[in-house]
Amino acid sequence: MGRELTTRCCVVGGGPAGMMLGVLLARSGIDTVVLEKHADFLRDFRGDTIHPSTLELLSELGWLEDFLRLPHQAIREIGVEIAGTRVTLADFSHLPVRCRFIALLPQWDFLDFLADRGATLPAFRLRQQAEATNLVMEAGRVAGVQVEDADGPLTVRADLVVAADGRHSRLRAAAGLVVRDLGAPMDVLWMKLPRRSSDPEAVLGYAAAGHLLVLLNRGDYWQCAFVIRKGGFETVREAGLKHFRAALMRTAPLLAGRTGVLDNWDAVKVLTVSVDRLERWCRPGLLCIGDAAHAMSPIGGVGINLAIQDAVAAARILAPALRSGAPDIATLRRVQHRRSWPTRATQRLQILAQDRIIRPVLAGGGGKLPLPFRLLSRFPALRRIPARLLGMGFRPEHLEA
Repeated sequence: MGRELTTRCCVVGGGPAGMMLGVLLARSGIDTVVLEKHADFLRDFRGDTIHPSTLELLSELGWLEDFLRLPHQAIREIGVEIAGTRVTLADFSHLPVRCRFIALLPQWDFLDFLADRGATLPAFRLRQQAEATNLVMEAGRVAGVQVEDADGPLTVRADLVVAADGRHSRLRAAAGLVVRDLGAPMDVLWMKLPRRSSDPEAVLGYAAAGHLLVLLNRGDYWQCAFVIRKGGFETVREAGLKHFRAALMRTAPLLAGRTGVLDNWDAVKVLTVSVDRLERWCRPGLLCIGDAAHAMSPIGGVGINLAIQDAVAAARILAPALRSGAPDIATLRRVQHRRSWPTRATQRLQILAQDRIIRPVLAGGGGKLPLPFRLLSRFPALRRIPARLLGMGFRPEHLEA
């Protein structure tokens, strides 16, 4: 007989969605196991933005003060420079929340923070180095997962399995759930460059003919996202590092004299961008949330926060059902129904930005300030609209509906 573990809810994936859901369910007294395939959360090249909607949730949980003691940067506005003109796109100072800024900090710090909160709850169990490899099926429903951990094979039986295992979810594939690919015209090259104390504080975007670069303030360095055409990294690499460094400086003159730290291609990582969503997020015994249900573009950095909103809605809907056993399919569909509209609306905006801004820039445009940006420059009050959409989203969730 193999090893076996039983729980009410098994959450697969220790990212923001999985950790937040696990902690919230355990906080409601639901016995919950979170499986994370890595030994820790120290993985680079993940989103580092905690938006005002998430900070508001941390306040509702009574955790905000402790969270803000972690080293972070408070971003109160987002700007872009096109054709030599700088425009403020979003001003968060008017949002109706406690924290009118985006907090930038390494995602592993945020996940460690959630893990520490979970560790105080008797109903919470985090198992690391535990990789879910397949679903356990019984009588046509998901009844658990097969796991490989440091001690070998393990079966985790659960009244509900939640797949929060990312955009390449193994569990959603095993369940036969259909993914709709919405398309993305770009990939992103991710790197770090030195930041000086005299540099601006805000998140900055630069658009020049054929190039788009975003700089995220990480204190003593800029986390840089250089947007390239989909599948275009080999072309960039063949042109050589010297050409690449020159393209960075042409796009953002601020970086002059700093790109020399990129002395080999190991310092540049490729992030493949995809935008997709499931037609159905669930089947009996299984629910997908976060990137496993909908992969987001990096536009606006909203992916983490949308995933956390999924987790909050799921915990609020599922906890009452889990107290008495396995949630029925109607309950699981309620989670999708609650979160489907904000997902679709956010993706629609991202695709609009891809088609109207990013595609033309990558095709060699970017020499003229687009009309929406000219309006934002002329009428500062309009900056509240993108700030609301980025900072709060279309349907911000709360612990109590």
